[in-house]
Amino acid sequence: MSESTNPGSAFSRLLGLEVVSAAEGRAEVHMKMHEGLGNVHGKLHGGALFSLIDTAMGQACHSLSGGVAQSVTLESKINYIRPVSAGELVCRAWVLHAGKRTLVVEADTYQGEKLVAKAQATFAQV
Repeated sequence: MSESTNPGSAFSRLLGLEVVSAAEGRAEVHMKMHEGLGNVHGKLHGGALFSLIDTAMGQACHSLSGGVAQSVTLESKINYIRPVSAGELVCRAWVLHAGKRTLVVEADTYQGEKLVAKAQATFAQV
């Protein structure tokens, strides 16, 4: 997948996720902060940020199977580093290890030059 696309799920479209690239175990997904993604403090909700990261990591995994969804999240750990009030987020994910049954993936999310979150997850091959 080389051109920008929206992920297939209605939930991803609701969040406004845009898959910019997904190939060879790497993916980049963008999301713009809007009022609908805010928490009670007016900051980006952690669940919305998690969804961006999980989608990017899933796209990185799927890129190893020609873009076909053949993996699901088993577990994930995210370090939320700084709050987001407005603007665009860029999440880059990459597969560290692709085994027969599981994949280990990492992701970094930035707003401009500032790191917003760092994550690692394990995906199962299905």
